[in-house]
Amino acid sequence: MAQQLVGKLALVTGAGSGIGRSTCRVLRDYGARVIAGDRNLNAAEETAKELGDRGEYYDVFPLEIDVSSMESVTNAVAKTCKQFNTAPSIVVNSAGITRDGYLLKMPERDYDDVYSVNLKGTFMVTQQFAKAMIEHQTKGGSIINLSSIVAKMNNIGQANYAATKAGVISFTEVASKEFGKFSIRVNAILPGYINTPMVAVVPDKIKEQVVMRCPLGRLGDPSEIAEVIAFLASDKSSYVNGASIEVTGGLK
Repeated sequence: MAQQLVGKLALVTGAGSGIGRSTCRVLRDYGARVIAGDRNLNAAEETAKELGDRGEYYDVFPLEIDVSSMESVTNAVAKTCKQFNTAPSIVVNSAGITRDGYLLKMPERDYDDVYSVNLKGTFMVTQQFAKAMIEHQTKGGSIINLSSIVAKMNNIGQANYAATKAGVISFTEVASKEFGKFSIRVNAILPGYINTPMVAVVPDKIKEQVVMRCPLGRLGDPSEIAEVIAFLASDKSSYVNGASIEVTGGLK
């Protein structure tokens, strides 16, 4: 396999499962050292063990990080820079949650929780790790934010999720304009319906409808998102900045 990320250090949030875990695997396969960050440290450790040789942590390192807490994020930055004596040049904001419900019945807490992780969390991780990149004079930095095709489809029952994922797109575009002078690129990916634990709880009837509407006639695999993330993380995408890339099998 091509080693297009050799010498790179990557941080992946939401690394305990789904797209985050698959991203850790693909980035490692392309030669990067990977920090598997998750609010659930046990899940992060499971990712590291699963991807490590003989159950040990070689190129994947677990890290506890709650992206909805500035204290947790700043502690994660400090711990990372101390352990590796540098800042990650690749940051993947994959942490995300859903709290679906009809707008008229949605508790304020469900809106706040989704906002705190999906949008505010992306802001805090991006801000703090970008500062670290700049302080360490990191060259060729790449930040990849996970939005969702739901940001454009605006599904019933997902007012909170759709709004935050749409916000990620706009946030990404602003960050790309501000960080360009520091040689840090910022891009977003809009996954469609991917075979992850988050999608597993979607009713079968809904998933069947999605598959029927998808030109490729199937759900996506997390690795198919991870491969696009790896492209955006590498120098092969050196002139891609401020983009929002749909990876949906053609679902609109």
